[in-house]
Amino acid sequence: MSIQSFIPKQRTLMGPGPSDVSPQVLSALSRPTIGHLDPLFVGMMDEVKSLLQYAFQTTNPFTIALSAPGSAGMEACFVNLVTPDDTVVVCVNGVFGVRMTENVKRLGAKLVVVEGEWGRAVDPQALEKVLQENPSANFVSFVHAETSTGALSDAKTLCEIARKHDCLTIVDAVTSLGGVELRVDDWGIDAIYSGSQKCLSCVPGISPISFSERATEIVKNRTHPVPSWFLDQSLVMAYWSGEGKRAYHHTAPVNSLYALHESLLMLKNEGLENSWARHKAQHQALAKGLASLGLEFIVPEEERLPQLNAVHIPEGVDDVKVRSYLLNEYNLEIGAGLGAFAGKAWRIGLMGYAARSENVALCVSALKDALQK
Repeated sequence: MSIQSFIPKQRTLMGPGPSDVSPQVLSALSRPTIGHLDPLFVGMMDEVKSLLQYAFQTTNPFTIALSAPGSAGMEACFVNLVTPDDTVVVCVNGVFGVRMTENVKRLGAKLVVVEGEWGRAVDPQALEKVLQENPSANFVSFVHAETSTGALSDAKTLCEIARKHDCLTIVDAVTSLGGVELRVDDWGIDAIYSGSQKCLSCVPGISPISFSERATEIVKNRTHPVPSWFLDQSLVMAYWSGEGKRAYHHTAPVNSLYALHESLLMLKNEGLENSWARHKAQHQALAKGLASLGLEFIVPEEERLPQLNAVHIPEGVDDVKVRSYLLNEYNLEIGAGLGAFAGKAWRIGLMGYAARSENVALCVSALKDALQK
């Protein structure tokens, strides 16, 4: 067998992630690699922190880019903050809420679940009721933008309820960061994580995270080691923080961080609110096109996530055949349903660089062709 250089086809990525990566970000990847302790790289790390603080709308000093994907960002939040003595309330309305429960179980903490309907936002009243019934709870966790269903929850209200019951919050913003309104400081979020490959339109493999002062104090004052060496943020703090020379922790993904820096700079130049408005406008255009094809959304309009559109697969239509046709004939990727929606839904992403008029037009026309066939 003769193995040659791998050169992938140019795809249009309109699934649940990764999203299309802009030429500017791809170009940043090809810049010369330097050492991860090089003063030039350390200076760039400080700029990444500042740009992430803008994206998250926070002044948290501990705001970094974790050298691992969003799932590791989730685990980092839980393993650093939660101990077996804690009670954690997890709001579950999709696949990624379920994953939060798995983290709690593996840490041996007491798990209390707020069961929600898939395809709907987390019910604030249900959270309030559970917290009243569990006064010992000290953490509330939820998914801001549930990628598996396309539902957007009211993070501000959920955080207000948690704070009223003296609970710290752990929030999944993997799909929301850069695409919809998110204000870490104003909403009182204590620990939050995201992913580079969604609305930031960067390459996969990096998880932006941010810890509030309350969360950082928990990490600093732990009496038992974090049950993960690599994800122990007390060690990572010495690499991402401090003046002058940084303490070695791991070899950071240098070129991927160049790409993240570029994508965050593009977000800053566009303006957060402009980015939020662009995602909403492209969602509205897509919704109009999908309606013309007779496709119906799973999520009610007022709870709908603009950048991740979950639609019912029409009766009698073959899920796999349609997605394969789009990929083979149009080089267009849309996503399959997850969990309870497997085989029943398509997930159409409009994230970051993919949230453009030409992508919407391509998706609607390609789906029309596929459905007719």
